[in-house]
Amino acid sequence: MTFVQFKGVVKKYDTKMSVNHLNLEIAQGEIFGLLGPNGAGKSTTIHLLAGLLAADAGEIMLDGYSVARNPIETKRRIGLVPQELAIYDMLSARENVTFFGQLYGLRGRLLKERVEEALAFAGLLDFGKEKPGTFSGGMKRRLNIACAIMHRPKLIIMDEPTVGIDPQSRNHILESVRQLNAMGSTVIYTSHYMEEVEAISTKIGIMDQGKLVAHGTKEELIRQAGLEERLMLETNRLTDEAIGEIRGHARVTFFQRREDSQLELVLQESQAYLQDILFVLSKHDLKLQKLTRVEPDLESLFLTLTGRSLRDRD
Repeated sequence: MTFVQFKGVVKKYDTKMSVNHLNLEIAQGEIFGLLGPNGAGKSTTIHLLAGLLAADAGEIMLDGYSVARNPIETKRRIGLVPQELAIYDMLSARENVTFFGQLYGLRGRLLKERVEEALAFAGLLDFGKEKPGTFSGGMKRRLNIACAIMHRPKLIIMDEPTVGIDPQSRNHILESVRQLNAMGSTVIYTSHYMEEVEAISTKIGIMDQGKLVAHGTKEELIRQAGLEERLMLETNRLTDEAIGEIRGHARVTFFQRREDSQLELVLQESQAYLQDILFVLSKHDLKLQKLTRVEPDLESLFLTLTGRSLRDRD
């Protein structure tokens, strides 16, 4: 069931097209990882979905409601964890979460229950009376999440939630995403970190220059991009004759000499034709010392689709 839908959405800043005729569907119950370098349009896209910006053209639907025509209904369904911390240093952790609960109309006993629930979920129940100014960066991020989820939103949007925090807090946040999803929330997760998106996402979208250049599971995207498993061979030595014979093999689609005794290859049907390569090495009295299979990853996929690394700056 489609839960979020962008239909021909456009957003311009002066002459710059930040979101360029975006068409995207996200199913209910997905963890949707949105990747792209700075300036790709990720943050603008989620701000449009959250109703913080108005689209110049197109339509955005959330749970059957138009974001433009039904702003109150759609905002009630969203918990936004922004990249910039949205917490108040003069309030305690408990007061911060209480404040955001009141904004969503929670009152009385229900409000108190939800506050305690959100603090416990974020691992901050023992720090409820303390002010965020005393917190580590990771604790502040977790408080940010507690404020965003305490009204039990159907959609949770996390915009770079692990920037600048320690590994333990990062792992806590990633596990929190899985738990929130298991509890019924659809999650949109933007990040510069391939490994995070790869670890938690059920579907992935890749944006570049305001456009969605790919959308699907990791396996689907790699297949669409035509990426193949690579073989790293390390031998005791190499000869020009052996290199020429391997490079000229009919099933070698990619060949690169890494170091004096290392080769990187892509073989069509590598399992079947690897034996040919080993035979060539043996024929020239060369010994295979190490063989490593390198499966395609999101980094190589992104480079193939956009011609640049995810962390490249505009």
